[in-house]
Amino acid sequence: MSRPFRFGLNILTLDTGATWRRTCRRAEELGYDVLLVPDHLGRPAPFPALITAAEVTSRPRVGTFVLNAGFTNPALLAREVATTDALTGGRLELGLGTGYVRAEHEKAGLPWGSAGERVDRLTRTVEELGRLLADPAVAPRPAQQPGPPLLIGGNGPRMLRLAATHAGITAFSGVRQAPGRPEGTLELLSAEEVAESVARYARYEEVAGRTAPAERNILAQRVVVTDDRRGAARELAAQGLGLDAEQLLEVPTLLIGTPAEIADQLRGHRERFGFSYITVLDPVMEEFAPVIEEVRRG
Repeated sequence: MSRPFRFGLNILTLDTGATWRRTCRRAEELGYDVLLVPDHLGRPAPFPALITAAEVTSRPRVGTFVLNAGFTNPALLAREVATTDALTGGRLELGLGTGYVRAEHEKAGLPWGSAGERVDRLTRTVEELGRLLADPAVAPRPAQQPGPPLLIGGNGPRMLRLAATHAGITAFSGVRQAPGRPEGTLELLSAEEVAESVARYARYEEVAGRTAPAERNILAQRVVVTDDRRGAARELAAQGLGLDAEQLLEVPTLLIGTPAEIADQLRGHRERFGFSYITVLDPVMEEFAPVIEEVRRG
């Protein structure tokens, strides 16, 4: 049986406290289920932003999408997570990843390391954080026991194994570093490549002996509401996303068409890939809202 859809909004911009609060209230009105904050220099600090989001809304959960494990250590992170979960009344969902922008680490004076070293760091963080949050002797205590639901985002085999073992939500990135382009420049995986990652992950879940599969998340890198799907795909293909127009019409990281067509895309992606938790970026908050309505009308 398919999981019901959930819709997350990743909020990237903080102008003033008043505009932040208005955005969060509006997202709730439009039907978003989770209000999310990324973890990049130049973007809002995740935990105070999420506490504020929870204070001005009542229904949506709040979450990090995703915290950079290299920006903190497990003891400090456990304190932040427990405090935020307590202050939001147990509405926190904790997303963790390795980070993918070397320049941010260098600017912060933090070690970067190889891809393997970054996965090692994330693994230690996940394991130690889980231990600290579950320990009744460690204060403060989170509202959710033994801690908030854990989302792990990534794409490589080690990341997928880590998620299969520890995460209640697995976020498939659907992108990779674009070869020969500046670090942090991403290109899209094809639908076939995403399907391979999902199949590999499903095998890791079996090996991990899970009693129930994790929820699967995908971030829509672009949402284009249009009456001309193929024309929009041709325009996007010219932007160097790594795929041609026909391939772009199939990938789960691009949503193109009328609200009804996009709703059908999402149903198809849930059937093929298992993606029931869909995240979009805040610039498309309003134009994506009719898609949420279409999906919920059935």
